[in-house]
Amino acid sequence: MLKKQNIRTLSQDELKEVMISWGEKSFRAKQVHEWLWKKGISSFSEMRNVNAELIQKLDESFDIYKLSVEDVQQSSDGTIKSAFRLHDGNVVEGVLIPSTKRMTACISSQVGCSLSCAFCATGKLGRIRNLTADEIYDQVVVVSQQCESIRKKHLSNIVYMGMGEPLLNYKETLRSIKMITSDEGLGMSPRRITVSTAGIAKMIRKLGDDKVKFNLALSLHAANDEKRSKIMEINKDNSLAELSDALKYFYDMTGSRITFEYILFKNFNDGLEDARELAEFSKVVPVKINLIEYNSVDGVNYEKADDEKIDAFSRFLEDRNMIVNIRRSRGKDIDAACGQLANKNSAYTKGL
Repeated sequence: MLKKQNIRTLSQDELKEVMISWGEKSFRAKQVHEWLWKKGISSFSEMRNVNAELIQKLDESFDIYKLSVEDVQQSSDGTIKSAFRLHDGNVVEGVLIPSTKRMTACISSQVGCSLSCAFCATGKLGRIRNLTADEIYDQVVVVSQQCESIRKKHLSNIVYMGMGEPLLNYKETLRSIKMITSDEGLGMSPRRITVSTAGIAKMIRKLGDDKVKFNLALSLHAANDEKRSKIMEINKDNSLAELSDALKYFYDMTGSRITFEYILFKNFNDGLEDARELAEFSKVVPVKINLIEYNSVDGVNYEKADDEKIDAFSRFLEDRNMIVNIRRSRGKDIDAACGQLANKNSAYTKGL
């Protein structure tokens, strides 16, 4: 049997072409599109304002690929990690991170990751495939539902900081954001969405060319090429000088302040000289800096920096009038913290 096309890979205009080719009125495309995205149906038979003949045609030609929640774990701090089973059996993870001011969904853009950063569990999986826009979108829908049912609050923010490098899945990442922010989808403000990259200079420039409205975060972790290359192979082809030029271009095109994410590793990048280098690099564009506690990963020798050094590092930057936040680990008891997403410690890793 031939595999049917995933209907949500079609735009509304492409759906309109299908409707017209079938002899249907063009407005049917808008109806179907709304059912697929805004109303989130799992089968064509759920459409209430579409005739049975059209439903049959859709069912014969297309599938609606929906992810399923395979496993849910809740941390002692309230963080919730979900394993999402995709239509082809692959699994990705997403996290709901609650705080007093916001409810944040951390979502994945790829199955695995090809970048192999030395401190990250996801990179050890390798890249299996990119996610489609609807697979990314559906993670947000599920986490939003969890937020409302468990926390009794609305989802306020989305970060593309789960599994994968979003800018190596550029087209589907941007299409997912288009649907998340569109009135045809979830209608969320792009200013509440942050896309995090390990630093691909040409793609950061492309974001500038596309004049994106969402926020950009750079996983920096060292403002010294030698150190950064040691923990992030991508730096060998995307040096700090190249990233500096790309960030300037992005800022000139969008006017958006950039976030630098900086994980502090014990006796590696946590000294005041490292802080000085970071302060110098941060002069490139208006930035805010998130200092992040390291979360242990099996088989990795890096350790969390001492609290005293984290505080001293932060004070050094603040004394130079920089915007600094210290991000304490959330969900590390269920491997849901930064760098820990790797489909671990649950039955779904074995395909059960």
